[in-house]
Amino acid sequence: MNKLIKVLDLFQVVYGINLELVNLIQCNSTDKNSIPFVSRTENNNGVSAYVEIELDVEPNPGHTLSVAGGGSVLSTFYQPFPYYSGRDLYVLIPKKKMSIIEMLFYAKCISANKYKYNYGRQANKTLKNILIPSQIPEELKKILSIYHKELEESISQKPLINKNIKLDVDKWKEFELKQLFKIQGSKTTPLLELEEYGKGKYPYITTQASNNGTEGFFDFYSEDGNVLTADSAVLGYCSYQALPFSASDHVEKLIPKFKMNKYIAMFLTTILNLEQYRYNYGRKM
Repeated sequence: MNKLIKVLDLFQVVYGINLELVNLIQCNSTDKNSIPFVSRTENNNGVSAYVEIELDVEPNPGHTLSVAGGGSVLSTFYQPFPYYSGRDLYVLIPKKKMSIIEMLFYAKCISANKYKYNYGRQANKTLKNILIPSQIPEELKKILSIYHKELEESISQKPLINKNIKLDVDKWKEFELKQLFKIQGSKTTPLLELEEYGKGKYPYITTQASNNGTEGFFDFYSEDGNVLTADSAVLGYCSYQALPFSASDHVEKLIPKFKMNKYIAMFLTTILNLEQYRYNYGRKM
């Protein structure tokens, strides 16, 4: 039987870099000096934004686990690269050499303790004493290692695009959104109402600028798919919704006046998201 030990027996538990996202410069993940900003969210591997590296701030090390001590308590993710973090975010540094498979296993083990916590109980003091298996079962390790190897090989076999594409951008012209889309608001559906329907396959779209705007999946929808959605509350984050969906407040729909597929949609969302620099809390989209 697999012996249970405390988190602190396998990991060094360190309080992460305590930074405020509002004081950092947000950028794209593909920018040269970008670094992930990990918060207490349970979405998008904990990454809520990408920011520019601060020369005088040493990031949390990569190949560690990030754990939310508050907020979405015990949301635990494997972070392969160095990263910045917000408040109540802990970094677990392995005390012995661990593979990615082992790190992912322990992230799942720690997250499995979420049910013990609620809005009134945080994990700041108890995280280090949570019980986890002393090692990953050999049979499970073998299965996951084979799967991980096959996945890496399939990804590296060929590029997504195997030929060069020349874009003659000099011939591109500006357009008004109303020329291509009918713009209208979506029906606001409270989260409590969705929870009554239960989990399902239809996304719940919010104004968050990550995870394609999705906060969860439920057995209900109020809007048709194959449209673009945009956050009208702040930055105007735009995403493509292939499936029918429900929405929170301030989610606008861009309904195409032309035959749109996912490739055209992803191209247009990329273009529209370049406009976010124009907006902030003083000037909403």
